[in-house]
Amino acid sequence: MRLIADTHTHTISSTHAYSTAQEMITAASQKQLYAIALTDHGYNMPGSPGEWFFDCLGAIPEYMYGVRVLKGVEANVSNYAGSLDITENTLKKLEWVVASMHTLTIEGEANMENCTNAWLKIAENPYVRVIGHSGTPCFKYDYQKVIPVFAKNGKLVEINNNTFKSRKDSMKNCVKIAELCKKFGARIIVNSDAHFSTAVGVFDDALAILKEIDFPQELIVNSSVESFKAYLKEQNIQY
Repeated sequence: MRLIADTHTHTISSTHAYSTAQEMITAASQKQLYAIALTDHGYNMPGSPGEWFFDCLGAIPEYMYGVRVLKGVEANVSNYAGSLDITENTLKKLEWVVASMHTLTIEGEANMENCTNAWLKIAENPYVRVIGHSGTPCFKYDYQKVIPVFAKNGKLVEINNNTFKSRKDSMKNCVKIAELCKKFGARIIVNSDAHFSTAVGVFDDALAILKEIDFPQELIVNSSVESFKAYLKEQNIQY
């Protein structure tokens, strides 16, 4: 399977990533991707850009080098009430919002009840498109309870290729999440979480897991241009 979009990537603006936006988009073009989303970290991540940065992303063309460039953010879940660290005023201007939990950016105790409640609230957030790398062991939630809600609310559950390198203890959870997405008909999206241009469009580890469990291609939103465009149309995003 050849995936056609990478919708979780970071640029030098996150300060712990090392390529410019132009370098990331160029890499997407060289990989013959239809689309890339630029999703630098939200405010609470150390070294991340501020509100003005996200409000000005419109300076980047909609298309560059034949690639549809989606302007977005990886918003940090800031508490177990499901709040994000991006203002609503900014969220409504962005095309692509990934919501993720990180140890550096969330307040409170990370237990299963709290994480489950947080994801249930985020499932109701109309601005969130993607549930980011939710297999992290320290943020384990009730997958059986939450994934059907993600499916019902049209959230894309991310299978994050970088997880298998930077969060290797997540693999078992990611397999379980993927299996439940298959069971409940929750759509997924496979992303690189690239922090350097050479990682754009690299999905090998994630695809291997999906192949092992015979995951249905029709539930993978970025498995074809047609499927991805249909999702953009559903979300009223220009394509």
